[in-house]
Amino acid sequence: MATQKLYAGVKLREVRQKRGLTQKTFAEKLGISLSYLNQMENNHRPISATVVLAMAQEFGFDVTELSVAEADRMVVDMREALADPLFGDPPPLEDLQLTASNAPALARAFLNLHRAHRHAQDRLASLNEALGHESTTLDPQPWEEVRDFFHYCDNYIDAVDRAAESFASRTGLGNGTHIALLERHLSRQHGIELRFQKTTLRQFENNILGIRADAPKSTQAFQIAHQIALIEHEVLLESTLDFAKFVTPQARAICKIGLANYFAGAALLPYGLFLAAAQSLRHDLDLLAERFGASIEQVAHRLSTLQRAGAKGVPFFFVRVDQAGTITKRHSATRLQFARFGGACPLWNVHRAFETPTRYLRQLAETPDGRQYFCLAKDITKPGGAYGAPKPRFAIGLGCEVSHAKSLVYADDFDLENSAAFEPIGISCRICERKTCHQRAVPPLAKPLHINPMQRGTLPYEIG
Repeated sequence: MATQKLYAGVKLREVRQKRGLTQKTFAEKLGISLSYLNQMENNHRPISATVVLAMAQEFGFDVTELSVAEADRMVVDMREALADPLFGDPPPLEDLQLTASNAPALARAFLNLHRAHRHAQDRLASLNEALGHESTTLDPQPWEEVRDFFHYCDNYIDAVDRAAESFASRTGLGNGTHIALLERHLSRQHGIELRFQKTTLRQFENNILGIRADAPKSTQAFQIAHQIALIEHEVLLESTLDFAKFVTPQARAICKIGLANYFAGAALLPYGLFLAAAQSLRHDLDLLAERFGASIEQVAHRLSTLQRAGAKGVPFFFVRVDQAGTITKRHSATRLQFARFGGACPLWNVHRAFETPTRYLRQLAETPDGRQYFCLAKDITKPGGAYGAPKPRFAIGLGCEVSHAKSLVYADDFDLENSAAFEPIGISCRICERKTCHQRAVPPLAKPLHINPMQRGTLPYEIG
């Protein structure tokens, strides 16, 4: 596979402007001509290895920040949005790549506009319900605002992560014995009493923190750490929310919960300790869960956040789906992105995890762009709290590009060089271009259809 050229003009210009340098001065420090710098800043030429090394030596620049991940995300999101029949024939992929690289703010504005259009269409389609119960404003849905915030932060919030790691170091977290240490911290630092109760999962009032007694130990510790984030790091959380500039107050409130959850996960699985353990244990989820006193889901989610500049882990994607195929959590530090609307590809092994409780499913998969991935999936059942109570069931998916698969114990017996072993998967049917997929649910919106009543193949139509 050919090496991908790196167009990073926006990042290059950002580095220069942060230091208050003119293009001429910046070019001189990098040892290149002014015209060459201008071409790179405008993405007319890819950034060269010589320039990358000069930036590292001259400015202490962390070269891991030069990534096409955000641009790739926006290209996938724009392709999905432009598949809407509203736009007619979509622009070529090259135009979308240029827009994502050269004008990311414009790309985000377009995605926000299309999202507002979809919500307007949805509300018109269910007008009675909308008039009876909902506002008719076109503000984005709060959950989507928050999802996109974490999505475009690469699911890594540096200030919160480092604060959590510092807290873990001071309190001795990271060895699996969380609850006693957290209880002692609450008592000594805040005079807060920890009590275990039979009702809500977490409740804090009158200096008493109530935690549900029958919840798993990993969940109890997570909820205690969540409350500590709200008590001790209010300023940090609020300043991060100010940076996000949410449209709706509901999104700000939801994101505050998300940031406190982020702190909790990062405190119980401290970055440095967890990264070292993940590497030494070759990302064995069970061993990591045992060492850190965490759940499999907590471990898998944390693996997808190890994107600290200068100390990055394997770039994973992480997703959680329910039994209807609805994506309830999603993040990708890889080029694989998830559909913003509709379900995920049914050929992906995460959907089969419900059929094989307690087992890990493994899959070599290839997306239509030729990228190859190693995918891991497992079902998880959360306790209901009582006999006969409904138990929430989900499937989680974790994976990486096949070039990183040798770092995973799960891939040891796979022939990663055998191209025939890779199963074709996609993002979602509405933007997938595969013409003979036996699991296709709907035609791709961007392609014309040819229908011959006298002939039937894999599909009842042919994709042009």
